[in-house]
Amino acid sequence: MRNFRKLLIAIDSSREVLKAGLKMANDEKCWVTVVKVLPKYEGDINLVGVKNIEQLLTSDGNKVASDINNETKDERLNIRTRVEYGEPSEKIVEAAEDERCDLIVMGSRKMGWLERFLRGSIVEKVIDNASCPVLVVRV
Repeated sequence: MRNFRKLLIAIDSSREVLKAGLKMANDEKCWVTVVKVLPKYEGDINLVGVKNIEQLLTSDGNKVASDINNETKDERLNIRTRVEYGEPSEKIVEAAEDERCDLIVMGSRKMGWLERFLRGSIVEKVIDNASCPVLVVRV
């Protein structure tokens, strides 16, 4: 390949992207950042009966980070895990720039024209805005 130094692996519900990215990272002997983007909480913050709202809101992110760390613990790589909240394409590009990554690895599943029209394609947005190459893995 091209001797990449730092890879960003953007994961969603499928772990095929993580497997493909880690295989490539092993082949290239590079550093890895795994990022998972969760939706930003936009509901009513004044919930009745909830004492520690911040802990409740971050518990999903902590679980995701723990799951990723468990899946990657046997890898002989330097792996960093990030959980971001917000618009996926923006957060993926932002994470790649923060980490100074040479390549973004992300997945794409086939969408119908209506779904693509209504949701847009996160992959297309990342490709348009990233300052480094993007490798798309079909999941």
